Amino acid sequence: MTYSMLAPVTPGQRIGLAIVFSWFCLGGIAHFVWPATFASIIPPALPLKMPAVFITGAFELAGAIGILLPRYRRAAGLGLVALTVCVTPANVYMWWHADDFPHVPESLLLLRLPLQVLLIACILWSTQPAGSRRHRMS
Repeated sequence: MTYSMLAPVTPGQRIGLAIVFSWFCLGGIAHFVWPATFASIIPPALPLKMPAVFITGAFELAGAIGILLPRYRRAAGLGLVALTVCVTPANVYMWWHADDFPHVPESLLLLRLPLQVLLIACILWSTQPAGSRRHRMS
């Protein structure tokens, strides 16, 4: 095991990890509590909606747990980035078809897209090994 795998995170990274963990843990649980809601935002052209909801929910939970484990933090973070990119079509679909989701203001649907970019940045930054930050700064 290398030093960077066990290196402590900065206080800012701790906050970032808490945000990422909370986002994906709560989101993952929500996939199992309200699966029909999540299935409704998947574009009609994509098949197997309910399995997709449960699989993405499981991946969200696995990633949330993974970022808490220093040894797996970076891999879990990269997996959460990939997952976030993969669910973007559902978020775009929801925004383009806002009339089908009257319970969510259209402005929030639009705001969610740049928030995804910020979430990805937060994931990448907070799961970055401490050793690699030092090398870049020198």
